[in-house]
Amino acid sequence: MRNRIVVLLMVVFASMRLMAQNNLELKWELVTNQYQGRGAFLAALTIRNSGKTPVANTGWKLYFNSIRDVTAVAAGAVKVELLSGGLHRLTPQSGFPVLQPGGSYTIQYEGAGRAFSKSDAPQGFYLVMDAAPEKGWPITKFSVNANPQMLTYENHLTPEAIYLKIEAWATAAPADVPKIFPEPLVYREGTGFFELNAATAVKADPAFSREAAYLDQELRKITLAGKKKPVVQQVIALERKQELAAEAYELNVTEQGIVVKAADGAGIFYGIQSLKSLMPVEVWKKPVTSVKIPAVSVEDAPRFGYRSFMLDVARNFQSKEEVLRILELISFYKLNTLHFHLNDDEGWRLEIPGLPELTETGAVRGHTTSSQHWLQPSFGSGPDTNDAYGTGFYSRQDFLDILKFATERHIRVIPEVETPGHARAAVKSMDARYRKLMAQGKPAAAVEYLLRDTADLSVYTSVQGWSDNVMNVALPSTYRFLEKVADEIIAMYKEAGAPLSTIHFGGDEVPAGVWEKSPAVTALMKKETALRTVDDLWYYYFGKVNAMLQKKGLYLSGWEEIALRKTRLDGASKFIPNPGFVNENFHAYVWNNVWGWGSEDLAYRLANAGYKVVLAPVTNFYFDLAYQKSVNEPGLYWGGYTDIDKSFGFAPYDYYKSAKENLNGAPLDKTVFVGKDRLTEFGKQNIVGIQCLIWSEMIRGPEQLEYMLLPKLLGFAQRAWSAGKWETEQDSTKAMTLYKNDWGRFLHTIGTREIPRLHWYNNGYHFRVPAPGAIMENGMLKVNTQIPGMDIRFTTDGKEPTLKSPLYTEPIPVKNTVKLKVFSGTKASLTTQVNME
Repeated sequence: MRNRIVVLLMVVFASMRLMAQNNLELKWELVTNQYQGRGAFLAALTIRNSGKTPVANTGWKLYFNSIRDVTAVAAGAVKVELLSGGLHRLTPQSGFPVLQPGGSYTIQYEGAGRAFSKSDAPQGFYLVMDAAPEKGWPITKFSVNANPQMLTYENHLTPEAIYLKIEAWATAAPADVPKIFPEPLVYREGTGFFELNAATAVKADPAFSREAAYLDQELRKITLAGKKKPVVQQVIALERKQELAAEAYELNVTEQGIVVKAADGAGIFYGIQSLKSLMPVEVWKKPVTSVKIPAVSVEDAPRFGYRSFMLDVARNFQSKEEVLRILELISFYKLNTLHFHLNDDEGWRLEIPGLPELTETGAVRGHTTSSQHWLQPSFGSGPDTNDAYGTGFYSRQDFLDILKFATERHIRVIPEVETPGHARAAVKSMDARYRKLMAQGKPAAAVEYLLRDTADLSVYTSVQGWSDNVMNVALPSTYRFLEKVADEIIAMYKEAGAPLSTIHFGGDEVPAGVWEKSPAVTALMKKETALRTVDDLWYYYFGKVNAMLQKKGLYLSGWEEIALRKTRLDGASKFIPNPGFVNENFHAYVWNNVWGWGSEDLAYRLANAGYKVVLAPVTNFYFDLAYQKSVNEPGLYWGGYTDIDKSFGFAPYDYYKSAKENLNGAPLDKTVFVGKDRLTEFGKQNIVGIQCLIWSEMIRGPEQLEYMLLPKLLGFAQRAWSAGKWETEQDSTKAMTLYKNDWGRFLHTIGTREIPRLHWYNNGYHFRVPAPGAIMENGMLKVNTQIPGMDIRFTTDGKEPTLKSPLYTEPIPVKNTVKLKVFSGTKASLTTQVNME
């Protein structure tokens, strides 16, 4: 009997694999936005049988993730259910046909909001047979059709609009652009060159032995010994100059030698990076026997002491190797912090000794009906628990390697343990631990680190659609868990010799309704008379977390909510800076300045109130947002669009002034700033620094990560290191002139030096090449591109442009459809098509 069952299951699995991977093709397309005049879109999903055998009309279900909730089925014999966290289930109903070979069936459904790009399409489709409900098979044939409904002006930035935007900010190529990036404070070019070769020696003050070793390692990458062995005559000297500020440096290059001076190792390191920046970009392609470095005199120091990139590896994972590549990249552009978002609802990514369930359960995603053994698929990770981006974590040794690598490059790593919300991976992991130990008859051990009240009947839904993702802050076991995690993290930093001054404990987006029906909360509120409402648990929780960190010599960091207090005004809820924590050295990372949402001034209000603030605004520094409004451009756009000009053009101390576009990419109506607080001189002292961020909902793999990061990172690096004179110019006409000049210098620098360098530096990075703009004038097609130094190629025969296609050099007469692409080396932009009417 058992053998029969095994054979039957093998047949079922074989049938599923054939059906999922060979027989079924899925196509998604937008039917219309503003469906029936409501805030919804109508989409069509076509299921086609491309196999040679019929597909049954029952006995199976389709699962998929979608960032846009399916709210109703408009046409088709199917039932679509929203399960949780964006996971949907489609089940055929009576009337669904048997799909014969070559046959297809189209359903239509309503989706919440509007669909402007391919990123709005569902993803991660997989098939589950009723006969084997615990196993899923991915659908490998899925396409998104960018039909005319999606290619409307509302959804898509036209070639003409791109052309006009580029032209509006165009300036002549400047002649005095420094050969160092980010642009230093003082830069003077001398005469002659220093010739660096394999025999060039590094001589360093003993305090800078680590930096000397790094420089020697970098020189070995680019220099080869020639046929004639040179005599050691010249040196690169790393010298101490105590009177310089932290991270400041002086760099002098003459024909006789190179000297870098600084008061600390960080300053020496940045001097070394500037020296590397002076080198011809070709040296990173392959080693050379000698390198000519132009004579310069540089005096430099950073604008902000905190220059950070936040990397989310929880939603979709990135390997240790890719993290090291990102650290190398940001260190070259003089960023000094990696904010490491290590856990969220969809994944826990760091091994914690003593709590193996965190990675056994919380670091794994795949099809499940219970989430008892691993987490459900998210963001298209599919049914396979071996998916490289849904599943994965850093071992303790991996994390030590990352910390050591970062420390060598003067990058501090700030670990984030997202709490008490966005914590589903941790909650489910400790549930697994609880079940295991209870089964072993160890009830005391089972509840030691439990993160939820097992008798809690509270009902809530988070912004991302979870109803079980919040830690219970009334449980002593929650604080034991946090302290255990903190202690293990601290131990890893100590072993790695890495600095640690803070742990970021999240604090973002805890939904309404949480904790309201928890017996543990009720008991706590009876005991603690200061807790008058459930809202007061917020201050109770962060007060305890703060006290724990202070005992360990650390300060508390978190998202903006850690510094806010809920109160009421005219019968409505209102958040104000919390006076209770203002003197506790909380560092609040403020992301919410979305134009039109009402919190445009939140960062300034917190800084003015005395909180230390890191500016991490969605409008300018959320690099996971799409570059521009385009159907084919990857990324979300709920907070607007973030092209390179958004990061370069951000004025930290008056970002109302630098705001240019609304969420739809149109000119911003600045009346949204009327009545908003401005930053005071006192508040200015509390702006700790700035941070760019990549959330990884739509990021699957290193290439997508680097595409979204570059070249946006270059604009951020310039703004983090130095201020633009236009930021403080009160005359708007003069400010505009200053900005355009700076913008031209910046584009010239990255177009002629930094983008070409990125082809080869550290084995090359996968940056985005911007699409061209195009306009017809008097029967002639004029084309431009955002970044100078790139080639524009075109075709008129309907084929995709290649490196062999004609090169655009001047306006051309066109009568038919033209396809255009911008090329930087072998990398190409998305295709721009101009249709001649």
